[in-house]
Amino acid sequence: MCRMKISDIVSSGRPSVSFEVFPPRKDAPFAPVKEVVARLCRAKPSFMSVTYGASGNAQANTAEMAEFVQAQGVPALAHLTCLTSTRDRIADEISDLRRRGIENVLCLRGDRPPDATEPPPEHFRHAADLVRALRPSTFCLGGACYPECHPECAHFQDDVAHLKEKVDAGLDFLTTQMFFDNNVYFHYLARLRNAGVTVPVLAGIMPVTNGRQIARICKLSGTVLPPRFRAIVDRFGDDAEAMTSAGVVYATEQIVDLFANGVNAVHVYTMNKPDVAERIMANLKGVVS
Repeated sequence: MCRMKISDIVSSGRPSVSFEVFPPRKDAPFAPVKEVVARLCRAKPSFMSVTYGASGNAQANTAEMAEFVQAQGVPALAHLTCLTSTRDRIADEISDLRRRGIENVLCLRGDRPPDATEPPPEHFRHAADLVRALRPSTFCLGGACYPECHPECAHFQDDVAHLKEKVDAGLDFLTTQMFFDNNVYFHYLARLRNAGVTVPVLAGIMPVTNGRQIARICKLSGTVLPPRFRAIVDRFGDDAEAMTSAGVVYATEQIVDLFANGVNAVHVYTMNKPDVAERIMANLKGVVS
């Protein structure tokens, strides 16, 4: 069992590359996903985050998968969403994570259900409320941020103000949503520092290997495609092999540029594709020890 806090990993000063995976849905077999995760662990990421599933539909498997990750010798970060969960249910899930030896939690509001109304009093309304509730614990707490502004927020300055409130509630680090232009990250980081947000901000990188998925990705994350990347999708998007190779190269170049400019922590959204993660890590040989 590998137990280490993410804040210690990302503040070490050494380049780190972490992965994100998602557990199987409640009604799906567990074994195939475990095989994928075990293979990803063999690529030696600095840590691995385990999502809560779309709209929380895989939450029953998050803790178990995080425990499995740590059994492979890789520290785990368990996602926890709060909008659709009661406080009692959150308390039960935290107890389960603690029992399994998980030390790192990513505090998220979660997606609003399509028919969402005002959440009842027994629910947390915002991620900041969840952070305040967990701060007295010994968990290392992370949060998400949007370098191109949260899709539900009309004004960037309001989004940064909300983020600072969340950080001040007790976060130890942040992880960005994906971006495809490193200048977006650099400008965003400067904006956060000017606003007094001083915690580490991990750069989220998505290797796009399927041209058809990009429209949905941009809609969910508010990401804008730079012309250089759009040209790659236009040219190779209908050729699976070519798009995979181009997506891996583009993601690798982003990561190398981030490291070269002093960013030491990169988080790769693997989409449970170990071959893609392995190719990126092979490209980074010598850059990441």
